[in-house]
Amino acid sequence: MNVLIVDDEPLARERLSRLVGELDGYRVLEPSASNGEEALTLIDSLKPDVVLLDIRMPGLDGLQVAAKLCEREAPPAVIFCTAHDEFAVEAFQVSAVGYLVKPVRSESLAEALKKAERPNRVQLAALTRPAAVSGSGPRSHISARTRKGIELIPLDQVVYFIADHKYVTLRHEHGEVLLDEPLKALEDEFGDRFVRIHRNALVARERIERLQRTALGHFQLFLKGLGGDALTVSRRHVAGVRKLMNHL
Repeated sequence: MNVLIVDDEPLARERLSRLVGELDGYRVLEPSASNGEEALTLIDSLKPDVVLLDIRMPGLDGLQVAAKLCEREAPPAVIFCTAHDEFAVEAFQVSAVGYLVKPVRSESLAEALKKAERPNRVQLAALTRPAAVSGSGPRSHISARTRKGIELIPLDQVVYFIADHKYVTLRHEHGEVLLDEPLKALEDEFGDRFVRIHRNALVARERIERLQRTALGHFQLFLKGLGGDALTVSRRHVAGVRKLMNHL
């Protein structure tokens, strides 16, 4: 895969070029670009498969470059490499397949480049955008920013969402991640696949195993994939959960 590097700092371009050069299966295209205008010109002439794109640059910034690429029929995959970690949501709104915070680590870069190979970047943009942004119905994957960069969790691997203050914990088959999305927005988007069992909890309908009343009169819901752990069902949601279970 051919990789174009776009960064206004020569040292950053050199470092990325060296990191990509150490990975098998990737070739750094020359020349690299030092600003957004150069990037668009070089993308037209060099036809890269992947663009490693800085966000803050003079003139056209990285988000504006990516937005222009979105308008093209077969754009290259975009991976943002930036010193600023506050642009992750905007990055996915302009179809980025990866978001790396400087100093970029070799393992994170390799992982992001692998993601750029699959699926098609236009498909990935549709997968990861919230419905309110894409206008194309619920996502099939949820994006979360973790120490690895951006992780994509397939919706069918999600066991539950639990709200705690300003964050939501997403529990999936292989662990947990934190989301910066309101529980209500997740319920609105995925209401056909998740049911509210508490004011702060949504669970996957297909994961529901059994409802059990404790000696103290509380209700607990056991879910497939939790290894015997259970979640508390609030009294106001017990009837709804029972009704749902009768139809599962």
